[in-house]
Amino acid sequence: MRKTVIAGNWKMYKTNKEAVEVLTQLKDLTKDVSTVDIVIGAPFTCLSDAVKAVKGSNVKIAAENVYPKEEGAYTGEVSPKMLKDIGVEYVILGHSERREYFGETDEFINQKVKAVLEYGMTPIFCIGEKLEDRESGKTLDVNTRQIKGGLAGLSQEEAKKVIVAYEPVWAIGTGKTATPEMAQETHKEIRNVLAEMFGKDVAEEITIQYGGSMKPENAKDLLSQADIDGGLVGGASLKADSFFEIIKAGK
Repeated sequence: MRKTVIAGNWKMYKTNKEAVEVLTQLKDLTKDVSTVDIVIGAPFTCLSDAVKAVKGSNVKIAAENVYPKEEGAYTGEVSPKMLKDIGVEYVILGHSERREYFGETDEFINQKVKAVLEYGMTPIFCIGEKLEDRESGKTLDVNTRQIKGGLAGLSQEEAKKVIVAYEPVWAIGTGKTATPEMAQETHKEIRNVLAEMFGKDVAEEITIQYGGSMKPENAKDLLSQADIDGGLVGGASLKADSFFEIIKAGK
């Protein structure tokens, strides 16, 4: 049975002190939640203290990026070995902002997915189309290319360990959101692509999150859809109380 995973992506927000404060609040709010996996993606500078802040709770910590080498002369980069060593359990990969601003390709993201899996962490693998793609009827084409490129070469067992996050780029930080029906239609298409690659049984086990401006007001309607198994939440994850409202919708 698929897990419901509600993950927050803080992006380039929160000092170390601010991160610990919010996580301490969230740890208390979620102490009785058992049916939803809760993840917070924090900046690199916060990760070590973030892991310590949620110790003993059901909140897990994600990195927002990784470099796909164990070690080496890669100034300014952070390896999966380093993340694993401090207790990070998830890594957000292929986010539209990494693709857009830093030119990350499907092939490079694929290297990261494999590196994260090799170290026993869970990739949150992001895909999604831009507004012009949706308006020109290319949503499925874009998502299929990103899925096949980003998950190339994975075994069925490895694929089961990946979380896919569908994030329509036109709905991130714009206040626009796909209707629950629109989101469900695309999630179903994504699951069909996964079934082509890894088989129907494996596809049915893969958690697919929605990542386009999910907030307390729309979370319940989105999460009630058959193929929407959680959320990758941006702005609404920056405050413990608003994020908790989305977690409650996931229950």
